[in-house]
Amino acid sequence: MKFVDEAKIYVKAGHGGSGCVSFRREKFVPKGGPDGGDGGKGGDVIFHATESHHTLLDLKYKQHQTAKNGGHGSGNHRTGKSAEDLKIDVPVGTIIKNFETGEVLADLSEPGQTFLAARGGIGGKGNAHFTTSTHQTPRFAQEGMEGEEFTLKLELKLLADVGIIGFPNAGKSTFISRVSAAKPKIADYPFTTLTPHLGVVKYSDSKSFVVADIPGLIPGAHEGLGMGDKFLKHVERTSLLFHIIDISAEPNTNAWSNFTVINQELGNYNPELLEKPQIVALNKIDLPYVRENAKKEVALFKKKGIILHTFSAVTGEGIQGILSKIIKKLK
Repeated sequence: MKFVDEAKIYVKAGHGGSGCVSFRREKFVPKGGPDGGDGGKGGDVIFHATESHHTLLDLKYKQHQTAKNGGHGSGNHRTGKSAEDLKIDVPVGTIIKNFETGEVLADLSEPGQTFLAARGGIGGKGNAHFTTSTHQTPRFAQEGMEGEEFTLKLELKLLADVGIIGFPNAGKSTFISRVSAAKPKIADYPFTTLTPHLGVVKYSDSKSFVVADIPGLIPGAHEGLGMGDKFLKHVERTSLLFHIIDISAEPNTNAWSNFTVINQELGNYNPELLEKPQIVALNKIDLPYVRENAKKEVALFKKKGIILHTFSAVTGEGIQGILSKIIKKLK
């Protein structure tokens, strides 16, 4: 399934039905009065957050969503049928914005949340409403009101407890595949992960947490370089960031520089991301070069007031300790 986290969509609510011009025609009633019924209400357009959807793919290719119009009124005071509302299912975590202004209209962060995006028009009144003592045969009725219509921008921000960040090929996908049932693509070239992956880590009989594997960042990501800022938004909802560092290959052989560059990109995108707690870890200590330099790197980070953990996503060494730290932070 293709992962789509943005969509432009046009929504239009239904028009109200027109009122009816009608007069009673009954036997032995020579002067039957007006009996035109009202029009029915047009359907609303409502967004509904559901856990059964994980992408905005459906809306990417069906960008026009129109609710039905209300029925017209008829004689004998019969009101037109009101149209059913158009319910649009979207993934939990969807943000709905005005496309023109960028104003956030709704943030559907909980399952079952709804947002009324466009109101259906009210039905027009039939001629029976316009009878007066001086005008007993009105030959006019109201037309139904038009439904609202808007162009909206939908953005999906993943809901995860832990966001995994780092340079491309740092071992993020390998880590998430080891600690959860998620199976992201793993290879020895940059930008293997082209879409975010979610994994559920179970650590007791009844408790678990969700991790998100965010595609690798590079310098200038907040300006659109590499994978750009396309996926930076997915770390905004996380409670904790797990920062994986790799010093096994050029040019990222300096752990502190590696750490500061990624955090600079986070801050440039959204300064609030720097306020999130981070667990920082040096990966690939199964490699001789990394293991030889691990103590030096750990000592340097300690001088900066940061604990640098060490682990190997390939062999599993040190992973249990990192999971324990994550669980403690989340609690």
